[in-house]
Amino acid sequence: MIDPKYRRERMVREQLEARGIRDQDVLRAMRTVPRHLFVQEALASQAYDDRPQPIGHGQTISQPYIVAFMTELLQVKPGMKVLEIGTGSGYQAAVLSEMGATVHTIERVRELYDAARKLLLQDLKYGRIKLRLDDGTLGWPQDAPFDRILVTAGGPEVPKPLTEQLAEGGRLLIPVGERRRNQELVLITKEKGELREERKGGVLFVDLVGQYGW
Repeated sequence: MIDPKYRRERMVREQLEARGIRDQDVLRAMRTVPRHLFVQEALASQAYDDRPQPIGHGQTISQPYIVAFMTELLQVKPGMKVLEIGTGSGYQAAVLSEMGATVHTIERVRELYDAARKLLLQDLKYGRIKLRLDDGTLGWPQDAPFDRILVTAGGPEVPKPLTEQLAEGGRLLIPVGERRRNQELVLITKEKGELREERKGGVLFVDLVGQYGW
């Protein structure tokens, strides 16, 4: 395989910067995180390609541009507390941690949870990531509120527990729509207790499964 550092740099230049990603913290994080370690070993040579990759159990790691686009929309700053729903491979959590956030991430599939926990905490030694095996649509009430909430699966609506756990001035990003089609990325901001929604374009994500999902 071509040197991963070179492939990361090319990914950032050709897939992210070329499409308008400008947040330097996002670009730096994605230059740093070894994406090839977050895909199945047989697909490591394709890890930096411009498409999602399967990670088993019907789940995927999003294409690099979508990761960057969603992360940029969140406007993450160092020291923020971020809740991620859908750990998957753990790649998104690693990107957020590289940006200086404290990340709480929830996964419902035990095999993915176990693999991500080992990779993030033991192998890569990320110290600002906490993982939980649970129904992500319920959030993480014990550690709420969160400055930012990112949902990496598509649901029929915005789960109420997540809006309740969003801090004042916070931002929540979630794909909403039909199952694996006709989804829109919804950005929710909370100001003076009021929620404001913005639509940020069409996307396609795996199902958000849980009490407040499918």
